[in-house]
Amino acid sequence: MSRRTDYFNDPNAPKANSIVPAVTAFVVNDAGDVLLERRSDNGRWGMPGGVQEVGENITGTVVREVLEETGILVDVVGLVGIFTDPGHVIAFADGEVRQEFSLCFRARPVSGEIKVSSESLEVRWIPRADIESLDVSPTTRRRLEEGFRDSPVPLIS
Repeated sequence: MSRRTDYFNDPNAPKANSIVPAVTAFVVNDAGDVLLERRSDNGRWGMPGGVQEVGENITGTVVREVLEETGILVDVVGLVGIFTDPGHVIAFADGEVRQEFSLCFRARPVSGEIKVSSESLEVRWIPRADIESLDVSPTTRRRLEEGFRDSPVPLIS
């Protein structure tokens, strides 16, 4: 059973009761492959990321989350975009229903070896051409598209 359920513009979605600052990391290696993980909470592929903790700055959150979830140390080099779609809500098993508030950062790998964490079933460098065949949420797909677009101006939505 899933510990989280994502709803996308679903009229039957539960009403959001929280907004939490969160990050995702668009990490691309020299070969042009993107770092993705198959999440243990819903089984879908996504970018590493998570919520900001008290006492850390937002780039520190990116570095910590990517390292914890994938084993890869990154350097944050830019902002892909800010994603705050009220039509995307995430219902958690504990009753929290969170409206999306995600900052997607561009990062480059510095060191480390891929490892699976408790938050992931699988972690891989995925060639861009293979992304279309993966089970990826619509919001993750949008972040990936924006990341590959490589615009100097971050998307704000």
